[in-house]
Amino acid sequence: MDYRIAEVTANKKKYLDLLLLADEQEDMIDRYLDDGSLFVLDDEGVKCVAVVVALNAEECELKNIATYPEHQNKGYGKAMVDYLSGRYLGEFETMYVGTGDVPKILRFYERCGFRISHRDENFFIDNYDHPMFEDGVQLRDMVYLRKDV
Repeated sequence: MDYRIAEVTANKKKYLDLLLLADEQEDMIDRYLDDGSLFVLDDEGVKCVAVVVALNAEECELKNIATYPEHQNKGYGKAMVDYLSGRYLGEFETMYVGTGDVPKILRFYERCGFRISHRDENFFIDNYDHPMFEDGVQLRDMVYLRKDV
């Protein structure tokens, strides 16, 4: 692939349409977008975005990663995770990512070197103003995965 990944520091809301694919409630994105580092993968146009937030001196979290549906399954998401792992796992000891309990998504993160860490029970029910579904299944628990140095 001949792509470029760059950090975006201004006008982050410009990518809201893509961020909403991974986190479909704007006020939830607002909780981390300003404090997070936004990255854009460009391959003759934007294909994928991601947001990483420092949790403390040792840990960071991949809060959002999304690829336009027509560009999924082409390696852009994995390329972004690999880039972010290289960039942040020298600075932090652990990178977390939280997602719904969806086998396809969990397999993606496991292929990227993450392993299941813990769950936040009823996260999607308690924090979103509407039921969230992925692959026809209502999301309840947030499953956290971790990747260590």
